[in-house]
Amino acid sequence: MRYLTFALAKGRLAKNAMKIFEEIGIECQEMKDKDTRKLIFVNEELKLKFFLAKASDVPTYVEHGAADIGIVGRDTILEENRKLYEVLDLGFGKCKMCVCGPESARELLNNHSMIRVASKYTKIAKDYFYNKKHQTVEIIKLNGSVELAPIVGLSDVIVDIVETGTTLKENGLSVLEEVCDLSARVVVNQVSMKMEDERIREIVHGLRKVINEKQA
Repeated sequence: MRYLTFALAKGRLAKNAMKIFEEIGIECQEMKDKDTRKLIFVNEELKLKFFLAKASDVPTYVEHGAADIGIVGRDTILEENRKLYEVLDLGFGKCKMCVCGPESARELLNNHSMIRVASKYTKIAKDYFYNKKHQTVEIIKLNGSVELAPIVGLSDVIVDIVETGTTLKENGLSVLEEVCDLSARVVVNQVSMKMEDERIREIVHGLRKVINEKQA
C-alpha cells in the first residue's frame, strides 16, 4: 500500500486539522514535538505522511500530486485557482472576504465609479469587481497591512479578510460589501481522487461525520 500524503497550511489551521484527524483515529506523534527539525512526518501504521507548508503553496503541492490531500483556507484556494477538488468544509477558521474602506467610499461602490482597490488577493478582487459587480477598477497588489492603503490615499477601498473588524474600526474603516465566506477546506489531487478513491473517501466521510456532530 502506498503512502497517502497530506499538505497542511502551517499554524492554527494545521493544529486544528490534526485535532479533527485524531477524532477519526489519524494521529501523528512526531508532529507534536515542538523542537523537531523534520520536514515530513510519518504514521507508518496507517501509511500516511504529513508536511507543513506555507498556505499559498498547499494548492500547488496538491495540484501537482506532491500531496494527495491538502488542508487550507478557502481564500487561498480561490486566489491560487489550481486544478483540484474541494471536497469538504471543515467549519473552522471562519471569516469573510470583504470590500472595506471609509464610509465615503460606499457611494463610489454604489455608483460603479472607476476606483482603486488594494489587496493581497488580486484574483479574488478582480473576479468580484469584474464578474460579479461588472465594475471597472484598478487593482493594486500589496503584501503587507492593506488597511494602510485607503488611509494614505493609495486606494479608495481594500479587499481583505475580516474576522472581527477591530483593526478596521480602529483605523476608521468599515465593511462596505461582503465578497464571500471563508473557512478551512479539504482539497484533493484529481488523480489521487481516482486512484485512491476508497481511502480518501473513508477519510472525508470520517471528517464529515465529526463536523456534523460538532455542528448538531
